[in-house]
Amino acid sequence: MNQFNMRQPFIIAEMSGNHNQSLNRALEIVDLAAEAGVDALKIQTYTADTMTIDKNDGEFFIEDKRSLWKGESLYSLYQKAYTPWEWHQAIFQRCKEKGIIGFSTPFDFSSVDFLEELDVPFYKIASFENVDLPLIKKVAQTGKPIIASTGMASLAELGELVSTARENGCMDLTLLKCTSSYPATPEGSNLLTIPHMRELFDCKVGVSDHTLGIGAAIASIALGATVIEKHFTISRADGGVDAAFSLEPQEMKQLVMEAKAAHAALGSVKYGINEQEQESLQFRRSLYIVEDMQAGDVITERNMRSIRPGLGLAPKYYDILLGKKVKQNVKRGTALRWDMV
Repeated sequence: MNQFNMRQPFIIAEMSGNHNQSLNRALEIVDLAAEAGVDALKIQTYTADTMTIDKNDGEFFIEDKRSLWKGESLYSLYQKAYTPWEWHQAIFQRCKEKGIIGFSTPFDFSSVDFLEELDVPFYKIASFENVDLPLIKKVAQTGKPIIASTGMASLAELGELVSTARENGCMDLTLLKCTSSYPATPEGSNLLTIPHMRELFDCKVGVSDHTLGIGAAIASIALGATVIEKHFTISRADGGVDAAFSLEPQEMKQLVMEAKAAHAALGSVKYGINEQEQESLQFRRSLYIVEDMQAGDVITERNMRSIRPGLGLAPKYYDILLGKKVKQNVKRGTALRWDMV
């Protein structure tokens, strides 16, 4: 197995607010994610009040024309997007029934305490929260693995994240290359950062991908990604806060399938013939006698050619054999061997 990426990608479906405030829809998203073959489903644990204050102007109001959420206040957006805490147990239980892992992203101390009561197996740190060192410290002190999105963090900020996590008990850290725009573009993904992060911080790496489609996620596997996170919905046409850059069930299924294929294709460093290529040797070129010859006849450019199949001497011996005499009668279409000359 190639040491570059020994772990088959762990694929996370991010529900986020795509439940559209319906528990039945949330549970259906779990079912469809499991059917698509993902390893885990992630939700987010916050309320509008734990995220911001109820204010509808200034920096608390989204006016950026490029934003999917233009015209919303932060508070109203989080009211629409949050996953009610009383749903968490039902969602995690459905995940367990379907054979996938349910976990969450906490956004403040109270959400960490709540998720600890539910005994989540690990935690995600969102890209906008990766500079919240007190929160990272609180999560690390649970002793559970942490997956953290890099987002806009500088190298120095990532260094602080990593040291804070490790100094407070996190022994299992994964950093996900993430572009904090919604949707992101392939050009803005900069996936070559993935192996650099792995070497710099000596940790597992992956991608939290907000691009449309699966190309960037699949490409990340060749660069060492062991975790892939993609937003997931039943149907983009149904709307929802993150629907525009979320995968639908058939697309998620394709991601799972292609991720496994991409990982298998990495293989190991190998040259020469492998087992699958044995039968293809015949399609190489090799040296053949192409006219009937009598013992003592001289090999020339007319009676010897480099042709398919590949059962004769290698073409590299062509110049050496020119001018040599055959020791026996040779019929047209005979593969050349050393004992003939």
